[in-house]
Amino acid sequence: MTTDSDDRTGTALFRARSLWRSGREPIPTQPFVAGIVYDDVVVGAGITGLSTALMLAEAGRSVVVLEAEDVGALATGNTTGKISLLQGSRLSTIRRHHSKRVLEAYVDSNRDGQEWLLEFCERAGVQVERRTAYSYAQQAGGDSASAVEAEHRAAREAGLPATIVEGGQEVDVPFPFAYGVALPGQAQFDAMEALGALAAAFVAAGGRIHDGTRVVGVTASEPCRVRTTRGEVQGRTVVLATATPILDRGLYFSKTHGLRSYGASFEVPDAGTEGLSEGMFLSIGDDDPDRSRSIRTAPARLIGRDSGDLLVLGGNGHPVGRPGDFSEQQRLDDLAEFARSIHPDARLTHSWSAQDYESHNLIPFVGLLPRGRGRVYLATGYAKWGLTNGVAAALRLRDEILGVPRVERRHWHRVLGTRITKPADLGRGAKDGAIVGVSMTRGWLGASTRPVPVPRPAEGEGVVAASRGVPVGISTVDGVTCAVRAVCPHLGGVLEWNDAERSWDCPLHASRFAADGARIEGPAVKDLPVLPRTRTR
Repeated sequence: MTTDSDDRTGTALFRARSLWRSGREPIPTQPFVAGIVYDDVVVGAGITGLSTALMLAEAGRSVVVLEAEDVGALATGNTTGKISLLQGSRLSTIRRHHSKRVLEAYVDSNRDGQEWLLEFCERAGVQVERRTAYSYAQQAGGDSASAVEAEHRAAREAGLPATIVEGGQEVDVPFPFAYGVALPGQAQFDAMEALGALAAAFVAAGGRIHDGTRVVGVTASEPCRVRTTRGEVQGRTVVLATATPILDRGLYFSKTHGLRSYGASFEVPDAGTEGLSEGMFLSIGDDDPDRSRSIRTAPARLIGRDSGDLLVLGGNGHPVGRPGDFSEQQRLDDLAEFARSIHPDARLTHSWSAQDYESHNLIPFVGLLPRGRGRVYLATGYAKWGLTNGVAAALRLRDEILGVPRVERRHWHRVLGTRITKPADLGRGAKDGAIVGVSMTRGWLGASTRPVPVPRPAEGEGVVAASRGVPVGISTVDGVTCAVRAVCPHLGGVLEWNDAERSWDCPLHASRFAADGARIEGPAVKDLPVLPRTRTR
């Protein structure tokens, strides 16, 4: 796989920094040196990449981590920071489509990931706050109550000590809470603090981290050749810890779908989070699942305040490039409105969004990449629960790379590694494939109806037009109007403008690009061509 890139720096990527990333110096890395042969090359410096790299380095292997941006730039640095085995309606969703054996294996894998991460945080001095996790219905009765009861049944079936609780005396919070599942002993933290500790431990174990180093191709020779924008390194194995594989072998872009979700933090008076500080809350079972609410607190010291808590909200997710009836900015604005319903004096401090992938069979894909000659590994499909699933993937990858005999691996490792594809999995894949096909057709037809020249977009706006039959994306960001070829270089989808992040997003397989065409994330590895002569009026 060979690509070309001029290695532009994305203008959109750092426009909105999360609460965890804002005001923090980049995590230290080392200068890139080409031509070195490592035991293992790990691509991606999020929770999966750094935990995998640390485990391998502590086993005595030579390991390098290659990161296209900086440590924690994408999913992990933009998480809500929940380390929980109760994951909204995830358990009941898995149980509807899989056996009890698979559900138990999924929970066991997440438990092992959670335990490893919490033990590491304790050793490294990373602050962790223990909380009760709640999956709750905002309204009593109907589908909401059914969803809560189904999640409770699945949790109990998987061996978790979950209980049913009711709003009011049992759970007194300043937002609608009618009925819920509670699981004590879960946790939350500052994910960037944890990534910093992981990076430091990895370097202390002999590892190297190179940021600003985008991988553009891998040849599965012996050793593997890993081509980057700064030169080539080699590794006896390569681990793609990039949220979705940047290699198309195995067609994982068609076995998963990309999901964006939104986060925001708010400063409130000291009593403004009363009732919230002992829990982490996630609504389920509502008429519109895309309008779910994730609610937690965070120490106000993160914004320099001496005492008190911040209110941290998340949710309002949607498939990448397909925001539906509400634009990306409207979804962020909706979180602010919800914050003011909790406390009228809530003041927005940060807003951000993140991207993750869900597999069509609902369980993460972890292991060898097809056509990788037994040397290239992947991990993807965490469905927004990467803090536990990512570390579980690292545990599994470590055992496979180190050659631990199959009979000596954890039971969940063997179960999740031998699942068969079921008709329901194929059905979800077919449905998503049909949506992708419609998006492809609609994008090309829509562009053709708007020929250039078009009016110069207002600040923060973007429009897709057609120039000689080719879709062109024209946007204005920070007073600069830029035109790019609005066709995803991965598989030709016509891009959509994201008005919250001021980026071009692909509705097919979730690649994203800055206003100036620089690649941000997704299966695409090329930048968008800039078209300087496109006219506006």
